[in-house]
Amino acid sequence: MLSKITILRRFNHRSLLIVQSMLGVFLFWCALYLFVPTLPLYAQSKTSNLSLVGLALAQYGLWQAILRFPLGLTADWLGRRKPFIFMGFLLAAMGAWLMHSAGDITGVAIGRAVTGLAASSWVLLMVAYSGLFDPSEATRAAASLNVMSSLAIGVSSLVSGPLTNLGGYTAGFVAAMGAAGLGLLVFLPGKEARRPVVRPSMSSIGQLVTRRDVLGPALLNALQQYIPFASIFSFTPILARRLGAANLEIGLLTTTNLVATLFGNLLATALLKRVGERRLVYTSFGVVAIGLGLTAFAPTVAWLFPSQLLVGIAGGLGFPTLMGMSIANVSEGQRSTAMGLHQAVYGVGMFAGPWLSGLLATALGIQPMFAITAAAVLGLGIVGNYMIGSKKLSENN
Repeated sequence: MLSKITILRRFNHRSLLIVQSMLGVFLFWCALYLFVPTLPLYAQSKTSNLSLVGLALAQYGLWQAILRFPLGLTADWLGRRKPFIFMGFLLAAMGAWLMHSAGDITGVAIGRAVTGLAASSWVLLMVAYSGLFDPSEATRAAASLNVMSSLAIGVSSLVSGPLTNLGGYTAGFVAAMGAAGLGLLVFLPGKEARRPVVRPSMSSIGQLVTRRDVLGPALLNALQQYIPFASIFSFTPILARRLGAANLEIGLLTTTNLVATLFGNLLATALLKRVGERRLVYTSFGVVAIGLGLTAFAPTVAWLFPSQLLVGIAGGLGFPTLMGMSIANVSEGQRSTAMGLHQAVYGVGMFAGPWLSGLLATALGIQPMFAITAAAVLGLGIVGNYMIGSKKLSENN
């Protein structure tokens, strides 16, 4: 009888941790995205140079690429995750305040860099949540947590337009600071059980970095992240404004993309065992190329809605699938390191998206840039997925 009570207590404790993680993740992404739909327009109000706009927005991905791997490595080394999660919420609030107070494009870039540092703690949120499940459920856990993050980003995008209408571009930054404070409070209760210290060695890190089942999905996810940060989070709102969109329509465009991403997450969870990981990845790159192609030839704002629908579904299918694949066969003691590597690599895509697309848009125009992006992503995605191997990554150790 005592053992049944113990099991029940453990189950209830795990359920509370799942709820805490879900709510905390929701507020975390609200803190990072309440201002994002109108951020490209806010940045453009500080300079007319699209290359500088792209470079400022790219700081978000750049600093994630720099910090995520050492952050995951440090968390495994110390056996602690919670202090770094707290720091993520504090940095999210600080970054929003810096952009709110920015007097020029440099201030926007600095604030965006700080939010990139904040977003690096997603490594630890993801790993802590995955640790509540059996390792064989890693991909499904990643997909379910991405559902919550997509929901948060979708809600943030939906309210962004009305917030801008009420209080101008800076209203989103104020709301983001509030969400960061609430998120910090959500994670305060409960004491983190300290895990055994895992001292890193160059040989173990080298073996992890060169594992096909770890590095392959990370490189493909860099492509997956290049897409939204070159489009909906950077130059799609600017294109929409040129085509005559109002603030509400721009917010709805982002919401359409993110609701579609949520649907794609749910679809990936449902289809994973039936279809297999690599087929889902192939499908995601095919669908996203069609979506970007529609953007490239859009004559009106109305064309942008189906394009963002397709881009969102594709990201929802591919991103969590690749993320789960990357840690499915990694030991618990190295999971933060592996996830840090994965997110650092795809952070390069988040940096390159606004930066390279900004250069192309300046040289060729926004819509030709989208046409080139569609062709390049499709080709690289197909070749990369093929080169991973003919077997599922879960079978390659």
